[in-house]
Amino acid sequence: MTDEIWRGPVRDVAQPARLLGSTVRYRGHVWSVRSDRVELPTGHVVERDVVDHTGAVGVVALDDADRVLMIRQYRQPIGGYLFEVPAGLRDVSDEHPWQTAQRELLEEAGYTADTWHVLVDFYNSPGGSDEAFRCYLARGLREVAGGRPATGEAEETHLPRTWVPLDEAVELVLRGELHNPTVVAGVLAAAAARDRDWTTLRPADESMWQLAPADGSD
Repeated sequence: MTDEIWRGPVRDVAQPARLLGSTVRYRGHVWSVRSDRVELPTGHVVERDVVDHTGAVGVVALDDADRVLMIRQYRQPIGGYLFEVPAGLRDVSDEHPWQTAQRELLEEAGYTADTWHVLVDFYNSPGGSDEAFRCYLARGLREVAGGRPATGEAEETHLPRTWVPLDEAVELVLRGELHNPTVVAGVLAAAAARDRDWTTLRPADESMWQLAPADGSD
């Protein structure tokens, strides 16, 4: 057994395995699936299916009473309704993720916000997808006149909304009553940021992150 103690810095890095071949298995309306044959750093040759994803953003919108805006939406893959925060795909060419987040907050909840920050970044399911997700914190909320605009998307025809105190939202996550990944990550990140006097927030116009190159620690 080789030494499995990591002694380098704790940070995610880009260090692609050697690609031996790639085959597209499916092309869909939004994403595709390919099979990559790669040689891992361990020397093993494997084939892995990968979902090519556009990426997405979400918005934890907090009002002046530290309540989180949530919407209730049907999700066919799980066959049920989830409480979520406004979110959407990065499927508009050349649109900054911050602009996407602003659009989604308007379209799914009918709100705009005066103050925006990057709250947390994550890969949604890195074992099978390259989906990069950014969650924003929006404050200074203002409801638009006439309500949210109709987008024409079937799942967005009816989106009941509610306001949940941030501490209560944390409890709901920890009790296993909320399961949407953006809600789970966003609510816990918002509570952690608040407890640090918001010092961990990053500028809303920050470029979408990329994995840093490996430094040879392997």
